[in-house]
Amino acid sequence: MTTAQALTGDELVVLWHDLECGGYDVDLPLWRELAHAARGPVLDVGAGTGRVALDLARHGATVTALDLDPVLLAALAAKPAASAIATVAADGSDFAVAGAPPFHLVLVPMQTLQLLSGPQARAGFLSSTRAALAPGGLVAVALADAMEAYDEQHTEPPLPDMREVDGVVYSSRPVRVRDLGDRLAIDRIRETVDGAGRRTVVANTVVLHRVTADELAAEAVAHGFEPLPHRQIPQTDEYVGSTVVVLRG
Repeated sequence: MTTAQALTGDELVVLWHDLECGGYDVDLPLWRELAHAARGPVLDVGAGTGRVALDLARHGATVTALDLDPVLLAALAAKPAASAIATVAADGSDFAVAGAPPFHLVLVPMQTLQLLSGPQARAGFLSSTRAALAPGGLVAVALADAMEAYDEQHTEPPLPDMREVDGVVYSSRPVRVRDLGDRLAIDRIRETVDGAGRRTVVANTVVLHRVTADELAAEAVAHGFEPLPHRQIPQTDEYVGSTVVVLRG
């Protein structure tokens, strides 16, 4: 009997991404609503392996998926349902989508904007988005309500995300949120256990840069955007809630 082998390299990058992000669906109704109202091409910034892009394409939208990581985009492009989705490997703080028509909607789900390194990077995002957006088009950016989710009433971390692949169990468990002043660090433990009981444990940290919805809206005005009323994505037992900044170009 052979021992199950853990994934390595690009396969592992994709697995951890999908394990930690792929099951989230609370925000999808809002993105569908905005895409339906936009009635034109949609740009999904921070698309990863296509959680949002694939859903919008299934609902009739023309979608371009943009992400910094070409490994994740390759995993998206390999999916049969992604045949109509264009992919662009680029940094969200400085991008251009060559040959694409102006976008009627630019989405930035799951706190992707807060992964960018502060005000200068946000300014780059706003400038790049303004150039890519059709006149009157919309931008919708999700920002984590992180501090509201980890308070005296919400002290227990969520349960681990788990998946078994070829006899190996993969588990990702958030264990701590650290206040770094202008940033927030979310610490996870990534663990694998193979069929022989061999265990590996690796620490992983995601850092989110702090910015409030009102601050982002104010920054956007300087780039020619009109702020519209914020939208809300509710907190769940597994995920923090989000405030969605909506801008008109």
